[in-house]
Amino acid sequence: MLIGGARIIQLRDKDLSGKELFDEARRSVELCREYAAKLILNDRVDIALAAKADGVHLGQDDLSPIDARKILGEKAIIGLSTHSVEQALNALKEPVNYIAIGPIFATRSKSDTSPVVGPEGISSVRFAIGQFPLVAIGGINTGNIRDVMSSGADSAALISAVFSNERSIGTMISELMDLANH
Repeated sequence: MLIGGARIIQLRDKDLSGKELFDEARRSVELCREYAAKLILNDRVDIALAAKADGVHLGQDDLSPIDARKILGEKAIIGLSTHSVEQALNALKEPVNYIAIGPIFATRSKSDTSPVVGPEGISSVRFAIGQFPLVAIGGINTGNIRDVMSSGADSAALISAVFSNERSIGTMISELMDLANH
């Protein structure tokens, strides 16, 4: 991912033990530093702090952004997943650096998703939150990333599009970034 140009990596693994995730986070932080990239952890504020990660991505049922900010400090990147305009507007009141909206499309990487919001959902949230950083997540791939970006997303979180392809991860990241920027 780093070789392909990704500069923000989210470490997400629901199956690892706390120790295994911490060890992986420490290794990932070191790699990200070599490439001038940032590492954020999914959900786990404690491990983000212990591993000296750059931040955390929180869901609606995770630790509150206020508490995460108290633990991680002012310089930490804190993102919050939302699934509607109402949740996005509420997220603006929190000490977050970006808001994620999704799932944009059906996704195979998460089974307990909220209803699909589509590109229209991105546009609605973009209108509601103005220029606040917006990340689209869920089912995004080479066939739809242009629509995602043209609907108002600043960036896109990708899992299946990168890892379920026969091409190398670096090649996929590079291709997706080219598509997103044109």
